[in-house]
Amino acid sequence: MRLNYDAATDSLYIHLADRPSVDSDKVSDGVVLDYDAAGDLVGIDVQHASKKADLHHLAVSHMPLAQLEAV
Repeated sequence: MRLNYDAATDSLYIHLADRPSVDSDKVSDGVVLDYDAAGDLVGIDVQHASKKADLHHLAVSHMPLAQLEAV
């Protein structure tokens, strides 16, 4: 999983998988879910992210940290 924030557009993209998106579904104002060819969720696009989330704080819990790798 990767998180990418673009301050210029105030958008946050949450990459759940490294597969291309072929379909999208707007689920609420400024939130779009991206799906791969098999219909599996691969990403979440959040527009106006700073108004929807506290971008200054990221907490990770219950993750297999020994298996995480830096990108």
